[in-house]
Amino acid sequence: MSEPKPPTPTPGDTYKGWLFKWTNYIKGYQRRWFVLSNGLLSYYRTQAEMGHTCRGTINLATANITVEDSCNFVISNGGAQTYHLKASSEVERQRWITALELAKAKAVRMQAESDDSGDDCPSAPPSAGQGGGARNSEIQSTLRTMGSKVEDLTTCNDLIVKHGSALQRSLSELEGIRVGGDMGEKIRQVTERATLFRITSNAMINACRDFLSLAQTHSKRWQKSLTTERDQRIRLEETLEQLAKQHNHLERAFRGATVLPSSFSNPALGGGSGKGDASDEDDDNEFFDAMEDPAEFITVPADPKYHRRSNSNLSGFSSETGIDDQSVNFDELSMASNPESPQTLELEPVRQRRTHIPDKPNYYLNLWSIMKNCIGKELSKIPMPVNFNEPLSMLQRLSEDLEYYELLDKGAKCQSSLEQMCYVAAFTVSSYSTTVHRTGKPFNPLLGETFELDRLRECGYRSLCEQVSHHPPAAAHHALSEKGWTLRQEISLASKFRGKYLSIMPLGSIQCLFDKSNNHYSWKKVTTTVHNIIVGKLWIDQSGEIDVVNHKTGDRCHLKFAPYSYFSRDVPRKVTGVVTDKDGKAHYVLSGTWDEKMEFSRVMQSSKGENGTEGKQRTVYQTLKAKEIWKKNPLPEGAETRYFFSTLALTLNEFEEGVAPTDSRRRPDQRMMEDGRWDEANAEKQRLEEKQRTVRREREREAVKAVCSPEEADAQETGTEASEVSDESAHQDNHQALWFEKIDDPVSGETLHIYKGGYWEAKEQGSWDICPDIF
Repeated sequence: MSEPKPPTPTPGDTYKGWLFKWTNYIKGYQRRWFVLSNGLLSYYRTQAEMGHTCRGTINLATANITVEDSCNFVISNGGAQTYHLKASSEVERQRWITALELAKAKAVRMQAESDDSGDDCPSAPPSAGQGGGARNSEIQSTLRTMGSKVEDLTTCNDLIVKHGSALQRSLSELEGIRVGGDMGEKIRQVTERATLFRITSNAMINACRDFLSLAQTHSKRWQKSLTTERDQRIRLEETLEQLAKQHNHLERAFRGATVLPSSFSNPALGGGSGKGDASDEDDDNEFFDAMEDPAEFITVPADPKYHRRSNSNLSGFSSETGIDDQSVNFDELSMASNPESPQTLELEPVRQRRTHIPDKPNYYLNLWSIMKNCIGKELSKIPMPVNFNEPLSMLQRLSEDLEYYELLDKGAKCQSSLEQMCYVAAFTVSSYSTTVHRTGKPFNPLLGETFELDRLRECGYRSLCEQVSHHPPAAAHHALSEKGWTLRQEISLASKFRGKYLSIMPLGSIQCLFDKSNNHYSWKKVTTTVHNIIVGKLWIDQSGEIDVVNHKTGDRCHLKFAPYSYFSRDVPRKVTGVVTDKDGKAHYVLSGTWDEKMEFSRVMQSSKGENGTEGKQRTVYQTLKAKEIWKKNPLPEGAETRYFFSTLALTLNEFEEGVAPTDSRRRPDQRMMEDGRWDEANAEKQRLEEKQRTVRREREREAVKAVCSPEEADAQETGTEASEVSDESAHQDNHQALWFEKIDDPVSGETLHIYKGGYWEAKEQGSWDICPDIF
């Protein structure tokens, strides 16, 4: 049942294979996939679960490994977790035991080294200014005291031996003498020696009593400290395991739910106890507290009369879109009103894109060793090795927002602006679906770096991104579709590392324009949080609120991304939204998750309902049956070993002829990382960053010369105090974007970089003379 493994795995290497794990008395032993890596033993139901659901993890540093018979063995960390395992053969069991013992020894050694470095704290914190020195002084003093007691015991032992021997000789002589005058003298000697022996013995007993008392006193303190540390570790491991089980339980409940999306919840299920710890088969025993953040509104099925076909204007729309039960698909309705057909595009040969990239190498690097000195700093200013990256730049990640471009294609065909708003809102949510497993950091683009995504033949659109600023880092994006929509955005990232998690706050605006209706939409992105930076498996959450505004009609969609909560009954990653017109009247309700799908329901009637938390009155919407508006595309096979890239992401860094010299595909360090040459990629990354800093310093010197007199400029270059005369603008990023220009948008009132044209014409002519040398 197990895969072939080397007979003597080396310590620290990942060791994987199938084992049978005891679950409960009903199901008995069940086949599970076990992974041993970095001193942690984790298990999954299948190999496919390794990318998203861990059923349990045990730390070998504090675990005991016991062999029961030829195939069975037990791993326990003192009662909190116990795994009863069975191998397929005695040879396979011995391989696992060898790997586990080696991993445990290494984990214990690493833990001891961590303790020696001063990471662990004493049970009673030392006073200010003492730190670890006070604890070391206390230990040294205790050791000296106990050493002196041991010396006292040794001395008393020598005296007892000496006086005991003399007493024995006296007793022997006493037995050999006859009764006479010498009797009194011999008895006196025996009495004296017996007295000395008694005194020495009492001293020995007292010294032993003192030593025992001292040892017991300090033993209790050390045992208490050790128990406290051990309990903390056990609680942490239990918490992590419980959270993993809750997460898996909620996912399974969501996938099996058949109720309206506004009432996602988990049924209360029962279960039995099993041998050892609670296994993944028994996690149906879990229960949840009350919701931490209840919904702002409730949806209920509308009255059946609304489900009959009617020409009446039920919700303020024209009768063109008044449909019963939404039985007519928006696509079909819009296609009927749009005689244009994209069939001519399908007649042309389409380029075959690649479907895989080299697997990610298994390079281990301690993130905490790099990040612990960067708490509170801006992420873009932290020199990170490529070990934490993925082989894509931020410009390519920005282009991934177009993966679900079909939503905008459908929105362009809508006759109603409110229907169109639903598709725009779904497109807004869909851009986050690619981030759920993507914990790798994209490459920070170099100033002037570009990325084109030409999908005109396959999908009817093409887009261009350019890094328009370095401090603060900002990227401009422009996408144009033959289906009648334009997407443009300028995004800069503000990020802070808080120790346990990393917050990424996108700044800037996204705009979508439709040619046929002249509707102009704008919105902003929510905050992305990367959790478990220090310990545990990295996971990503999206939280915040988005207002999608139609500046022409005044329509609005308010989307709420609920942050993940351990105690919430709601499905994780939930998103809810309401589409309202300029008067605030609700017409559509959206609900779903940002990593799976979104559904929408047409509102027939609304009313104020019961009071919710803190006395807030929640709105009750009567809606038609919910319809799916967006669903996430499945990941390609083997995505867990290829950075969890989607089908589109796999093609983004595929080299193409004719792209600009500044295109991200030509970036050497990113190309080396994709090929698995990480050491070379790190060296190349440092070279490119230093080259960029040199160019920026030269640009600042030129800016100083432009605002200062020649004497002041000379003083600035020589580092004299005249450098203070330089204008603030001389230290700002004075780079002029090549393909974008900064304007004030009269519709949204925002300032952003807009595509000024010329790129695609330059590509057709093959004229890239104006492109800077950034690589």
